[in-house]
Amino acid sequence: MGIILWIIFGAIAGWIASMIMGTDAEQGAVLNIVVGIVGAVLGGWLMSFLGYGGVTGFNLYSFLVAVLGAVVLIAIVRAIR
Repeated sequence: MGIILWIIFGAIAGWIASMIMGTDAEQGAVLNIVVGIVGAVLGGWLMSFLGYGGVTGFNLYSFLVAVLGAVVLIAIVRAIR
């Protein structure tokens, strides 16, 4: 994916994950992008660890993997705080 698609993908995935975890009011657009991109990497790693494919492009499966990773990332950050 190109850098622009990663930013868009990360923004949407991070925003959805922050809404699921109830942290939408605490995060801005930049943090949503960062959480989404890092969540996509984390979700891809988790899925490959479980024997499935990671983020493969701009499709629904990759989006769900990115949202799952972003939710896990937000949960880890909450646990550390």
